[in-house]
Amino acid sequence: MHDTVPLPIPSGPCAEPSSLRIAQAFRESGLDTPCFVFDQDRFHQNGAILRGIQDRCQVEILLAQKAFSSQSLYPLLRQYLSGTTSSGLHEALHAHRHFGGEVHVFAPAYKDREMDELLRIADHLVFNSLGQWQRFREKVLTAPRRPSPGLRVNPEYSAAAAALYDPCAAGSRFGVLASALEGSDLSGIEGLHFHVLCEKFHDALEQALGAVEDRFGKWLPAMKWLNMGGGHLLTSPKYDLDHLHKVLSSFAKRHPNLKLYLEPGEAVAYQAGCLIGTVQDIVENGMSIAILDLSATCHMPDVLEMPYRPPLLGAGEPGEKPFTYRLGGPTCLAGDVIGDFSFDKPLQIGDQLVFEDQAYYTVVKTTTFNGVNLPSLALYRDQRVELIKEFGYEDFAERLG
Repeated sequence: MHDTVPLPIPSGPCAEPSSLRIAQAFRESGLDTPCFVFDQDRFHQNGAILRGIQDRCQVEILLAQKAFSSQSLYPLLRQYLSGTTSSGLHEALHAHRHFGGEVHVFAPAYKDREMDELLRIADHLVFNSLGQWQRFREKVLTAPRRPSPGLRVNPEYSAAAAALYDPCAAGSRFGVLASALEGSDLSGIEGLHFHVLCEKFHDALEQALGAVEDRFGKWLPAMKWLNMGGGHLLTSPKYDLDHLHKVLSSFAKRHPNLKLYLEPGEAVAYQAGCLIGTVQDIVENGMSIAILDLSATCHMPDVLEMPYRPPLLGAGEPGEKPFTYRLGGPTCLAGDVIGDFSFDKPLQIGDQLVFEDQAYYTVVKTTTFNGVNLPSLALYRDQRVELIKEFGYEDFAERLG
């Protein structure tokens, strides 16, 4: 674990998003848009909740970097979390160099040339298939710094609202079915990993654990750990933490040999960041359309992939307020549309719009399609917005060779 500088922990219950204060501080900062603004206090509040869950429920909580990753926040987060999970070599290197703690890695398939480097930094290494495990088994078990090998399993329990995010959908490439484990040699495998949830609460985890016990219960006594994946919205006020404690305590009594892990991503960054953009033009085509320097496809891809309508500070549903606009991005993609929103007064060129709860699955998924600039990164603390990093032409050009 890297050395950390202690930071103050905000007292009191988890506050409402500070979007209004962030919007005002951003205007005073003079920074340009587009820009992600991280709320330091909210990350502290989320971290304190997760630390409390770890202590009470005897479970280790890891940051899923696939949902949120920013080394500027890692000194804060590693005060609360046990480590990170990575989806491949580059995320694992990032975790090892900038976060510390336990480094857990899962990938649908590993390359030969990646394995030597992974073996030097991974603490847990999870394989997606028996074939991958057999291919790398000898190298893993004889490594000078041997990670704890695990196997991802598919409990055939679907809970995700969107098919795009359902790892247990029919034909899924993720995890080994229980039927495939029958008669298989699992010697050397020390843990099982499953991931089935997406923005879910205590009841879904309880049902998922039931499915895991039903299908894989015969193999659990031989294991040292169980990773229950992500998708747990632990920091939402709607999450029943008392029920979570009961579920995990009951499970632990039935399986005292297992060390338990959770790896949420969204819960770490929940309500902890805004994405701010500026109105560049307004056109008319059957309705009023505002063109922003924010792009759904480049900056908020889940808007198109999920799809969903992101929360926008001060805006209402179409027709709810007097003035309705369609908000579109600056790219050539016809469908680069964030959504339809209504406002109390007409939008003007130069108005700044603040999209809320945009820290997770945004920063990690941004692209430079069409040469659109990546949003800057900034931190809101002590009622001020401070620039962390800004991007420009070189960031676009360098990746194109």
